[in-house]
Amino acid sequence: MEKLDKTSYTGYIGTYTDGDSKGIYTFALDVEKGELTKAEVAAELPSPTYVSVSSNQEYLYAVSPGGLTSYKIDASSGKLTVMNESAEREGTPCYVAINAENQFAAAANYHDGTVVLYKADEETGKLTEQLSVAEQEGGGPHERQDAPHMHYSEFTPDGKYLIGVDLGTDEVVTYEYKKGELKDVQRLKTSEGAGPRHLAFHPNGVNAFVMTELSNEVLALAYNQEDGSFEIIQTIKAIPEDFKENSQGSAIHVSSDGRFVYAGNRGHDSIAVFEIEQNSYKLELVEYAPSGGNWPRDFVLDPTEKFLITTNQESSNAVLYKRDPETGKLTETGSSISVPDPVCVKFLR
Repeated sequence: MEKLDKTSYTGYIGTYTDGDSKGIYTFALDVEKGELTKAEVAAELPSPTYVSVSSNQEYLYAVSPGGLTSYKIDASSGKLTVMNESAEREGTPCYVAINAENQFAAAANYHDGTVVLYKADEETGKLTEQLSVAEQEGGGPHERQDAPHMHYSEFTPDGKYLIGVDLGTDEVVTYEYKKGELKDVQRLKTSEGAGPRHLAFHPNGVNAFVMTELSNEVLALAYNQEDGSFEIIQTIKAIPEDFKENSQGSAIHVSSDGRFVYAGNRGHDSIAVFEIEQNSYKLELVEYAPSGGNWPRDFVLDPTEKFLITTNQESSNAVLYKRDPETGKLTETGSSISVPDPVCVKFLR
């Protein structure tokens, strides 16, 4: 992990705006004090539930009605200035990603089960055109699997492929995209009714982990860099076996040292901490840490990875945890901020 000497980091929270929220919020984390501060509106936008920051830290992309909206980031204040939007489609995507070279953006559309590829200008960060749409077909046995529901679209660490995760069809789909046209090249089928939601790669680039929403499990995967295929090597429950109330998996992240996986559980209201066995890349449970609120929709490790922040959608708060880098365990700091209906949370480095 790179050495970071800053004492304060800026973060962004995407929200639902059907209540009190105005759009995208910014906040600060003081890593010396272990304190969250300054939650305020960075940009007004209808239900920007997911945001992504470019690798050069200059641009932020948010889901918005009909597609995506691009922003220029003010490095000193954290404020966002809208650059342009792409709004060719009906509905609002649920996930947005930008590739490392800032050439392409990708959006996952839950409601119509599509992945959409956009062209971005490398110099200005603006979205220039919608390039390609990949449509899914099918469904699954669960009542929420009446149709395809793409929940995630992200570029692989090697830059060769774009991955789509479809909750509705129980599939992880690999697309080629380099020529601006999405081409379906590989499919991994999970167990029926699992409802895969999000995927996170291991730093080694050849292992990955999927969080399932409906079965509330983590799938450990092996990734083939040559052909873009995945293989399931382990399935492990992310909540206690004796927990029988409603719980739905949310986000999943891997520590940059490749030792720990963190998985969010809405209903059980916890962050499950797993240690990664360094030979097999299978997982072993470390603990369930209470999320500090109701319905933990997302969470993120801060740039130093000494802390973890959860966003609890139904209790409208973001909660700060101290993270032990040796054990992976989380301890509440007592610091939290109020943010209406929070969903996604991201940091500037």
